[in-house]
Amino acid sequence: MATDAPSRVTRAQRAALLFGIYAILNEEAGVVGRAEAILEAGIRIIQYRPKSAFRSETLRRLRSLTYRRDALLILNDDWRRAVEFDCDGVHLGPGDDGFDEPQAVRAAAKGRLIGLSCGTAAEIAAAAGSDVDYLGIGSVFATSSKTDAGTPIGLAGLRGLAAQTSLPVAAIGGIGPENLAEVRGTGVAMAAVISALWAPDVREAARRLLRTWAGAQ
Repeated sequence: MATDAPSRVTRAQRAALLFGIYAILNEEAGVVGRAEAILEAGIRIIQYRPKSAFRSETLRRLRSLTYRRDALLILNDDWRRAVEFDCDGVHLGPGDDGFDEPQAVRAAAKGRLIGLSCGTAAEIAAAAGSDVDYLGIGSVFATSSKTDAGTPIGLAGLRGLAAQTSLPVAAIGGIGPENLAEVRGTGVAMAAVISALWAPDVREAARRLLRTWAGAQ
């Protein structure tokens, strides 16, 4: 554990932060600076999603930033690296190693969080009793950030699927300031955003999302 690590190191302490805006950052130029601006704005969940190329230095720097802000760092796809780099958790989708056997991931991840992407009632049912911490449900709206997102389920679909689990839900897919209040109105715990944080002023874009989320209570 790094010397600047936060006090939230148990699974329950980490899970207590599973609410609000869930920022997803790809591996790209300037990603660490964008993460810093997002954290300064007040967002407390960051997922590193290195779909094109994983960079260990990026993950180390993100880990240092999130430690200092007492924020969660979730790694996409790779639970082994999540453990190796002391991330707070891992997010797995269909086809990822461990998605169909989250119990095995739990044994290795111990107190780290495990999130699963679910887009159907069958996937949510399969996740029940598997000792995971939250579900990502979507795609809610059409999105260009994920080419295999499938047909959007809409707000009604989100509400219906979220009602089938007692786990915290992160809605994902095409979510931005224009529809964030409606997403929160479905009762989900989190809204995952990607392109909504692509803006000339990243910090202000993040603050706008936080204000909208808070105002939709």
